[in-house]
Amino acid sequence: MVSLSDESSPDLAVIESELKGKTLIVYWHLLKQAHAPIGVRKIQRDLGFSSPSVAAHHLEKLRSLGLVSKSPIGEYKLTQEVKVGVLRFFTKLGRFLIPRYLFYSVFFTTMFIAYLLLYPQTLTVHNIIADLFGIMASGILWFETVRVWRERPF
Repeated sequence: MVSLSDESSPDLAVIESELKGKTLIVYWHLLKQAHAPIGVRKIQRDLGFSSPSVAAHHLEKLRSLGLVSKSPIGEYKLTQEVKVGVLRFFTKLGRFLIPRYLFYSVFFTTMFIAYLLLYPQTLTVHNIIADLFGIMASGILWFETVRVWRERPF
C-alpha cells in the first residue's frame, strides 16, 4: 500500500480537490475496513446511499484518482492512503481513525494530574503558574480534539 503525504505532488492537489462530500465519506469508510475488498452494495448499505449506482459512482471516482482498485469480481480495495484535507488530522490505529490531537490531550492531562497528585499544592507563584499552564494546555488540546472529531466526514 502506498501512502502519499508529500504536499508538493501535483497528483495530491488533484486528489485533494476531488476528495470531498460523499466521495470522502466512501474513502473514509474504505480506510476503516482494514484493506479488505468491499462490494458496491455493501458500501450502499453501510453508508445509506439511495442506490448502488451512487456508491459505484464514488468508487469509480476513487479508482480514477488511483486510490482504489477494482477486482475482476467487482469488489473494490484501497490501494493508496492520502493525508489531504481533514484526513491530515487523523491517524489510523487498527480499524479506527482517531484525531492526532487525542494523544497530546491524554498526555498533557495525565501529566497535569500526576503533577497535582505528586506535588503539594500551595499558593506559591510556582504552583499557580504550573496549574494555569496545565489547565490551559489540557483545555486547548481537548478543545482541538473535539473540534477535529466533529469535522470527520460522518
